[in-house]
Amino acid sequence: MPPVDTSTAQWLGEAPTPLNPDTAFNGFICAHVLHALERLGLLRTLQDDGSADVAPFCRENGLDEAVFRSLIRAAESFGYLEVHDDRVRATRTGEEARQKLGFFTWGVGGYHDVFANAAAVARGDRRFGVDLHRDEGMVALGSAQADTALMRHILDEEISRLDFTTLVDLGAGVSERVSRLVQARPGSRGLGIDISKSATELGADTVDRYGLKGTVEPVCADVLDILFNGQRIDGADEADVVMSFMFLHDLLVDPTRRDEVIPRLRASFPKANTFLLGDTTVRPRGGESTLPVFSSGFELAHALMGVPIYTLEQYQELFDKGGMHLRRAVPFGAPHTYLFVLEAA
Repeated sequence: MPPVDTSTAQWLGEAPTPLNPDTAFNGFICAHVLHALERLGLLRTLQDDGSADVAPFCRENGLDEAVFRSLIRAAESFGYLEVHDDRVRATRTGEEARQKLGFFTWGVGGYHDVFANAAAVARGDRRFGVDLHRDEGMVALGSAQADTALMRHILDEEISRLDFTTLVDLGAGVSERVSRLVQARPGSRGLGIDISKSATELGADTVDRYGLKGTVEPVCADVLDILFNGQRIDGADEADVVMSFMFLHDLLVDPTRRDEVIPRLRASFPKANTFLLGDTTVRPRGGESTLPVFSSGFELAHALMGVPIYTLEQYQELFDKGGMHLRRAVPFGAPHTYLFVLEAA
């Protein structure tokens, strides 16, 4: 098994434990304030222009000025913004937060109802997927923001090492990633496979925007049907590189066929020489005095949804048993997240 770097400094985090009640409560409010300012467009304006005048910003965006000012005051008290002569700028901490905004979109925007109903889930009064749901749009947006800020450059570096003519993205969403990578590799083609009909329809717009109609094909299909029910996708058996991101744990939910997922991936894409599978692992425990962003939310959200997640060692074992050789496990931006670069053993 190749060595794996598990000690990247940012994965240790900077939130000291135990979090005292003052820190915990203010952190809860601060997360919501940052998410609100991101949704209102202020953080994008500060990134593009460096500063913003409060009153004109409210007029231009049709905002309630009193409410907006209360959000600004809160962000200022948390140390993320500074205000001089009614002009707002990001502090150094605010600048540092920009790379991590996707986690706030994911957690506050996507999983707010799930976290708020944790007690009801524990009692059995509510069940995820039945009468409790996440905001799929916000989850997708947060994931895309994190991908752009933290992961894209790592994936691009790994892709640059590979030869391929057909690239398949499992759980492709709107086929943005596969379109971008195919456009950068003249002569290649791509398939973006996703279970969501609406995402696949939007994927056609993405392909048109990249000028890749007939070169990249968005396909609406359940990956589990491809793996276990014999569904065939035109062109998939020609794929030489297959990728998926933050999706592998979803394929492994059913314990009765968990050990078959990796062999079925190999069988479904028989010509693939490389699989790029990115996923977040369970944070190692033992004597830590600080916490990173995201890990605790990822673990709790999946527990509340009833979706198992895995340690690095468990993934390595699954790959070995499934006949995959792990070339390398690359730290992949988000804490305790890896890009597993695999080949058929």
